Amino acid sequence: MNIDNRLRSIVIVGGGTAGWMTAAALGRFLTKDGQTRVTLVESDAIGTVGVGESTIPQINIFNRMLGLDENEFVRRTKATFKLAIEFRDWERIGHSYHHPFGPYGLDMEAVSFHAYWLKLHAMGEDDDLGAYSLQAVGARQDRFMRPNGQANSPLGAIAYAFHFDAGLYARFLRDYAEARGVQRREGRITSVQQDGLNGHVTSVILESGEAVEGDLFIDCSGFRGLLIEETLHSGFEDWSNWLLNDRAVAVPCASGGSFSPVTRATARPAGWQWRIPLQHRIGNGYAYSSAHISQDEATAYLLSHLDGEPLAEPNHIRFKAGRRKKSWNRNVVAIGLAAGFMEPLESQSIHLIQVGISRLLAMLPDRDFRQPDIDRYNRVMAFEYEKIRDFLILHFKATSRNDTPYWDYLREMAIPDYLADKIALFESYGRIFRENEELFNDTS
Repeated sequence: MNIDNRLRSIVIVGGGTAGWMTAAALGRFLTKDGQTRVTLVESDAIGTVGVGESTIPQINIFNRMLGLDENEFVRRTKATFKLAIEFRDWERIGHSYHHPFGPYGLDMEAVSFHAYWLKLHAMGEDDDLGAYSLQAVGARQDRFMRPNGQANSPLGAIAYAFHFDAGLYARFLRDYAEARGVQRREGRITSVQQDGLNGHVTSVILESGEAVEGDLFIDCSGFRGLLIEETLHSGFEDWSNWLLNDRAVAVPCASGGSFSPVTRATARPAGWQWRIPLQHRIGNGYAYSSAHISQDEATAYLLSHLDGEPLAEPNHIRFKAGRRKKSWNRNVVAIGLAAGFMEPLESQSIHLIQVGISRLLAMLPDRDFRQPDIDRYNRVMAFEYEKIRDFLILHFKATSRNDTPYWDYLREMAIPDYLADKIALFESYGRIFRENEELFNDTS
């Protein structure tokens, strides 16, 4: 990279979780020498979609990268600890299991533990895989502790994540970013200016008439995709034939019921319901297919399945499963909902923000914006989205439920070749292979 050609100005369009995570990371690494200016543009009049209250252990990597104090983070975001995701009624009504963080048992003589368990299962000697996971057992008993760091102890490396209030997390990171020189501009964007020769975005124009100029623009504008789609027309790859849910209704309620260190995902007649316990409330939602249930019916169903009194009016969200065909186009990189969306069944939404940020930092361009770097970023992000997509599809495909047309379709639908091959390989000899560091490994 030519040091004289390095980025002088980066503009983040949109706040929320994606915008302020990006701003915090750039503030941590790019603003301290005074050579690169980072500006975030957002409007208080535009709401955010708070779907990212549940995380996976990789969030600890991001927080440590920023140097955040975990106790302060927990206090500021009303966070609770999380050991697993509990799935109820997915394989069949009445069946439940935990998807825990961390491994099952121990790999012995280079053979994966699940191979031994499958052999026991075939012999009829064992049917409880969760009994071999410290996190699953802790989740069942509503217990949690931080790892004690002892190498010779099963308590030495407990994998955990968090539930937190996404709005409070964004506020926390805003304070962090602004303390490191990130500038915030309040205002609604009314137009976008482009270079007449190469089509690069040169500035965004606010209602006040102010032009915010930049070399690199990061689109965190949510589903709208103000820059990546409305301006640059990057295209969208639609996955709704596999992931039917296209609506969600969300409502917080007063704390009640169990306070397990788990996110609960309960399969419902036309979708699934999430339950996320925070310090001050429980987050709830019903992700559903509008072709199989109406908004009013879904709302009534959710409200009748809460642990406590509703604390707000239901929030209705429309979405389409899929991703942008280009996460990086010209001098615009889309992160968060602007890059794509899949229902947060495995708490992957914030992780995809984190991956987009880390890949950008690893491939940070100069003002030449070389195409091989852009192409590489797009390939890596496409792989990340597609492999998570396949894992989510597996949840709906691997079911014996036949109680509604929704589940009948999902059980019988054609699936992507990559996932079909994985299923066939497992059915053959119980083999599972993780490819190119895909997020969900053989344990999952």
